[in-house]
Amino acid sequence: MIRRRDFLSVTAGLPVFAQRRRAPAAPPNVVLILADDLGAWMLGCYGNKEIRTPNIDLLARAGTRFVNHFVVTPICSASRATLFTGRTPRQHGIHCFLTDKPIEDPPQGQKAPPESFAREIMISDLLARRGYQCAYLGKWHMGNDENPGHGFTYTYTLGPGPRTYRDPVMYLNGQRVQEKGYLAELLTQKACEYIESRKPGEPFFLVIGYLNPHTPYEGHPEKYYEMYRDVRFETIGWEPAAPNALREKEYLQDIVGNIRRCAAAVTALDDQIPPLLAALDKRGLRDNTLVIFTADNGFLLGRHGLWSKGLASNPINMYEEVMAVPMIWNWPGKVPPMAARPELVSFLDFFPTLCEVTGVEPPADRNLCGRSYWLLASGRVRDMKEPWRNLVFGHYRNTEMARDPRYKLVLRDGGEGPGELYDLRQDPREKVNQYDNPEYVTVRDALRRRIEEWRQRCG
Repeated sequence: MIRRRDFLSVTAGLPVFAQRRRAPAAPPNVVLILADDLGAWMLGCYGNKEIRTPNIDLLARAGTRFVNHFVVTPICSASRATLFTGRTPRQHGIHCFLTDKPIEDPPQGQKAPPESFAREIMISDLLARRGYQCAYLGKWHMGNDENPGHGFTYTYTLGPGPRTYRDPVMYLNGQRVQEKGYLAELLTQKACEYIESRKPGEPFFLVIGYLNPHTPYEGHPEKYYEMYRDVRFETIGWEPAAPNALREKEYLQDIVGNIRRCAAAVTALDDQIPPLLAALDKRGLRDNTLVIFTADNGFLLGRHGLWSKGLASNPINMYEEVMAVPMIWNWPGKVPPMAARPELVSFLDFFPTLCEVTGVEPPADRNLCGRSYWLLASGRVRDMKEPWRNLVFGHYRNTEMARDPRYKLVLRDGGEGPGELYDLRQDPREKVNQYDNPEYVTVRDALRRRIEEWRQRCG
C-alpha cells in the first residue's frame, strides 16, 4: 500500500517541471541505489505481476524509466566496473566476478583485478575533484573491498568472502566492525545518517550498493517471507531445469519455493526507498538531488530452465532477463514524471551522462564508448541531425552480443562457436534461434559486422 505521505514525498516539486527543465548551475547531489541480481522484468513498473515493488514503482512513476536499458556484462564485478568507469571489460580488465577460488572448466570467476585497474578513472574520482563529497555503502566487489578509494572518503562496505544478510561483517572507513541487524536496514540507516550530516551547498555523491536480492535467500525479516507464503508465481514463466544449467542450478530443485524467497528479498529492498527520500526531504535537499535506481545485472529465476545470470548456463547466455536491468531517474522539476524512454541505452552510457549532469569533463584518454543520455532523461527533444543510435553491445569472456530494437545476435569465440539470433518482435522470450535460418542471413551478417567494429573500437 502506497501512503499519501510517501507519494507527496516522492512527487514534491513536480508541478514546476515546465519552468525548471534544465540542470541548475549549482551541482546536484546524486544518490545512486544499486541492487544486486535484479532484472528489470522482476519489478512491477517493468511488468511483473507477482513480485511486490510499490515504492520502486512509485519512484518510476514520479520520474523517468528507461524501458530498454542493458548491462554490458551479465555478472557483478565486471558490470560494476563498467558502470563506474564507462569502459568495457577488455579495457578495465575485470572480466568476471572476483573470487579467491576461480574455476577453470568452464571458466568461472577471476582471482583479482589486474594491477592496471587501480589506475582506472571512476566517476567518483572526477566528482571528488569537482568538490563532491563521495560515499560508498554496501557491496563493492571490485577489489579492495575494505577500502575502495577512488574519491570515496566515507565508506561502509561488505568485506571479501561469504556474505550474509544478518549480523554482517562490515568495514567502516577501512576498519572491521561486526554489526547486529539486517544488512539492508543497516545500509539505509547509514545512508540516512550521511544525508542528514550534509552541509548546505556541499554537493555529494552517495552510492548504496544493496546486496538484495542476491543469494543466499536466508536472513531477511520474516514478514517478507510471509508475504509470499502462498504465491504460486504462475505468471513468472519459469521452466523445468535445462540440460545446460550451470551456476546455482541447485535452486532449480525447488523453483517456486526459491522464487518466493527471492521475491521476499526484492520487497525488502523496495522498503528501503521511502526512508532515503524522507532523509532528503528532512534536510531540504530533494529538489537538488538526482536519485537513480539500477542494478548490476539481471537474473533468470527459472526462465529458460536456468536460475542465475550469464553463468547460469554452459555456454554463457545473454538472454534479455540477464542483460536488461532497471534504470530509473527521479529528480523533481528536472526529470519529467510518468515518462518511459524507449531508446536502447547501455551501462557504458552512465559515465558520460553523469559527467554532463554534474558538469565534469570526461577524461580524454580513456576511449570511452558510451554517450550521454541526459537529453533523453530530461525529456527534451532530440536533435534530428544526430539521432540516437539504437544499438547496444555485450561482452562476457568468449561471448559477444549486439542488439537493436528488433534483433539480437550472440556470437561465441569470435563467431567460431555456436551462435544465436533472435527476432525479438516475433519471439520476445528468445525461444527460436534463427542463426542458421537463410531468411535472416542479411540481418545476422550486418549485426556481426557491428560487433567486429565495436570490438575494434572499444577493445
